[in-house]
Order: sequence, then structure tokens, then C-alpha cells
Amino acid sequence: MSGNKAVAYKEPGKVELIDIDYPTFELKDGPGVNPANVGRAVPHGAIIKTVATNICGSDQHMVRGRTTAPSDLVLGHEITGEVVEVGPGVEFIKVGDICSVPFNIACGRCRNCKERKTGICLNVNPDRPGSAYGYVDMGGWVGGQANYVLVPYADWNLLKFPDKDQAMEKIMDLAMLSDIFPTGFHGAVSAGVGVGSTVYVAGAGPVGLAAATSAHLLGAAVVIVGDLNEDRLKQARSFGCETIDLSKGGPAEQIEQILGVPEVDCGVDAVGFEARGHGHGHDAKEAPATVLNSLMEITAAGGALGIPGLYVTGDPGGVDEAAKKGALSLSLGTGWAKSLSFTTGQCPVMKYNRQLMMAILHDKVSIAKNVNAKAISLEDAPKGYAEFDAGAATKYVLNPNGYLS
Repeated sequence: MSGNKAVAYKEPGKVELIDIDYPTFELKDGPGVNPANVGRAVPHGAIIKTVATNICGSDQHMVRGRTTAPSDLVLGHEITGEVVEVGPGVEFIKVGDICSVPFNIACGRCRNCKERKTGICLNVNPDRPGSAYGYVDMGGWVGGQANYVLVPYADWNLLKFPDKDQAMEKIMDLAMLSDIFPTGFHGAVSAGVGVGSTVYVAGAGPVGLAAATSAHLLGAAVVIVGDLNEDRLKQARSFGCETIDLSKGGPAEQIEQILGVPEVDCGVDAVGFEARGHGHGHDAKEAPATVLNSLMEITAAGGALGIPGLYVTGDPGGVDEAAKKGALSLSLGTGWAKSLSFTTGQCPVMKYNRQLMMAILHDKVSIAKNVNAKAISLEDAPKGYAEFDAGAATKYVLNPNGYLS
């Protein structure tokens, strides 16, 4: 059978290209596979030849050693691919289809899936609701930074692109549908962004830029992006965002300079648990709740916070014992006093990916340009991880099988 190379986490700061088995329609034992999932039959699955598979900030948390990920865990949950084989239980997806793979693995059969809460499927991860490819504590489904990957419940999970030639013309944009574009959109929607909104997005990494893009798509009047990284802020300005440099002070006074008032209608946290305090330049110390607390300060009373940034329950590198368990010093009193709403958790990708696909195919949005997507080879993945970790204003898209020009 065809060979299969994959990007694996080795130890903090190190990823490596390794040889792994070609997928079969069974979940086998391996690094990070939940014992209760070993031997699980997947007749409803499809084997995908990877067209594009992206490096995500969530992968970076694992690679920094900030999770309990085991060595040799195959990475990658942002997958776009061509179907090369289907299991006997697959009815509608066909060999040759080019599809986006939502990063959430969902069964389509449980109560949550039926309610469109595909980020917290009850049947795919024996540990807790919700699963993703190539991610710690998510059941052990093998990651997609590889030549080939198994997608379970293929008829349910896969979003087929209507026309192959049209899809390949816009493939760098469509590659963002597996995670960051729906995730950013979910952050904006759950923050209540609509026509005329003023929006603050904390973080100018790819998810922050996707949230800002989404806010524009939803009709926001002003989209402000805050970060410590000038290259990433420049990227935000390239598609019409206002920006604030948090190395020069807190967000409230800089927002006031833009809007005339020190508050916004809607706030989005696209940073997550490795947040650093503002006002201290690039040597800012990690302060995990700093973004959430500042968002509560600057979001208008009655407003909402969308929190697509990742927070974990196990962080070996946490700044204190509480942070190691995901317990943060939140100013919940501020949120209560201002009647703020919060939405956290995995984005239910299927809730949005078809509409966003149509927006891409009909030229309503240029997400790849906005996040500065760049294709690199599978062999260059370690270099891509290192550059992304160093703050490159780039969304790295791996090209394992040569589909991308």
C-alpha cells in the first residue's frame, strides 16, 4: 500500500517527519489513542489523500509542551483532501470528491450532533464530549499533517466542493474552512457582530485575522485588532482593520482614540490560555486571564464575548498551580455587573462551513490573502512550526501530495 509520512510531536519545541501506517477502516493503538477506542471499526469512514493541511496555533500549544501530548502524536486537524477510498458503510461521498474536513469529529447520531453542536459530539471520544484529529485527549484519531488520513462518519463530516476545477482554483481559501475561518466566524457571531457593530479582536494570529475578516463579512462598521506583534498588525491593516499595539499600553485608551469612546459593542478573544499581559513590549509576562478581563472592561454593557481562543484543563507549563488546571483569575464580577454574555468552546464547524464556502466560491471574501496563507512542503513543516512560533504573520499550509502550486 502507498507510503504515509506524517508530522509528529516529539518533545517540547520539536516536531519531526515520521513514517506511519497507511490508514485502514479501524482505529489502531498508537500515541494518544484512548484505550476504549482501540480496535474501533470505521466502516462509515473515508480515506483522504491530503490536498492541504494547515499548521494551527492549537498545534503550537502542544509543540511548546503546554499540554499533556505524548511523543509521536501525529499532528494536524485542518484538513482538505481528495477521497481515495470509502468504507462499506459510506453511501453518498464518492472516490474523487474533493472535500473540506471539519476539525471536529462528530458522529451525526447523538443528541448534540442532532442539535448542531458538533464540537461536543458524545460518541467519538471516551474521555469527554468533543474530538479533533491529531489532538491530545481527543480520543486518539490520527492527525492529518500526513499524505493520507482516515475520516470517520464520512457522509456526515465531509463538506464536498461542488466543482473540482473551481475548488482547485480557490483551494488556498477553501483550505481555511476546516478550522480557522469558521472558528473566527463563530467568535464574531457569538460576540453579536452585525451591521454597524464596533468590534475588538484580541490577537492578530490567523484565528484573530479570520475573526476580523468575518466581522467585515457580517457588516461591522469598525474592526479593531490588538496584538504585540507589528508584522501581524500590519497584516490586519492590509484588509481594512484598525489596529492597536499593546506594547504601547492597554486597549481602552487606544480604542478611545479610534472610536471616541473607550469601549466596543463586541469582543473576541482569539488568543487563549497563553496570553501575555499588555504594556510590557515583547518581554510581556504570561498572564492567562489578561485578555478575558480586558475584554470585559472594554465591551459595552449588555454586549457579548466570543471566545474561540483555546483554554485547556491541563497545562504543565502554567504560570501557577491554578493555571496548570485551567483555573484563571477572572473578574467575573465585572462581567456580571455589565450583563455580558460569554460563548466558549470548539467552534461547531458544520454550522458555518457551507455558507462560508459559498462566500469564497462567489468572491465575497479573500480569507487566504487576509491570513497571508503560504504553501510549504511536508518536509518543511518543522521550519514552518519554528517560524510560526517566532511570530511570523503567515498561515502555513502543508502540501503533502503536490496538489498546491
